[in-house]
Amino acid sequence: MIATLEGILEYRDNDSIIINVGGVGFQVYAPGSTLSQLASVKGKVFLHTHLHVREDNISIYGFSSSEELALFKNLISVSGLGAKLALALLSTFKPEQLVMAIASGDIDLLSQAPGVGKKMASRLVVELKGKLGKEWKEVAPPLATDSADAVAALIGLGYSVAEATRAISKLPDSEGLSLEEKIKMALQQMASG
Repeated sequence: MIATLEGILEYRDNDSIIINVGGVGFQVYAPGSTLSQLASVKGKVFLHTHLHVREDNISIYGFSSSEELALFKNLISVSGLGAKLALALLSTFKPEQLVMAIASGDIDLLSQAPGVGKKMASRLVVELKGKLGKEWKEVAPPLATDSADAVAALIGLGYSVAEATRAISKLPDSEGLSLEEKIKMALQQMASG
């Protein structure tokens, strides 16, 4: 098993890179989030990796963090969800956003990823909801869909899942508020507190 790779970045493409490790070039597929963090060509890189073996193909998938790798492994454990679709999910969402969407059962948000329809999004929620809740301790219990959207927006602004969930849960009677109002109030609350 190839658990990590450290070497020189030789080539970068839209969905993969080539890393030279001791004179051997490894093609590594990676999500957009990892690709954007890599050094320039000829720079030194380190990735957590997963060796994916199928009957007709052996591929290496690389990630900037061990959390992203663990989430990838969980995603490919879902029946019918392959490695390329898992990369699409990780390229569309930050790991925290993806876990929050699954934990809250937000099928509409999940189906925004390329290649993920409502049926696959439902399968993701059914198969991973409980499993991810145990592994990602920060993920709060499922929120109402409108609150989950507000939490996802705050996560997108750079707040942690715990901070975003805490801020949204402290809002007074948020039933009649629009998404924008919830986000604005949560940001004001976090700035003052």
